[in-house]
Amino acid sequence: MSASALTWTGNPTHIDDLDISPADGGYIIYRADQDRVHFLNPTAVLILELCSGANSREQIVELVKEAYGLTHAPVEEVDEALRQLNAEGLLLYSGGLA
Repeated sequence: MSASALTWTGNPTHIDDLDISPADGGYIIYRADQDRVHFLNPTAVLILELCSGANSREQIVELVKEAYGLTHAPVEEVDEALRQLNAEGLLLYSGGLA
């Protein structure tokens, strides 16, 4: 695990009531509660959708690896996506970040 890796004390969970719409080259995510729009690429949306509260960070990494047929687990890439999704306020954590 890299020094910048996230340490989870719970499974990542996306916030409720996200309006996800396909757009050119990605997806538009609208948060009505904040009247805020986000643009995510397809991989970021996959990771966001895998943040259902049922998958651990490790499971999300493995699911992304399988989805794209990768030979190596994309740990750093998933961690970066989770950091960005968290910074944008799109994720909740049942136990928070340690």
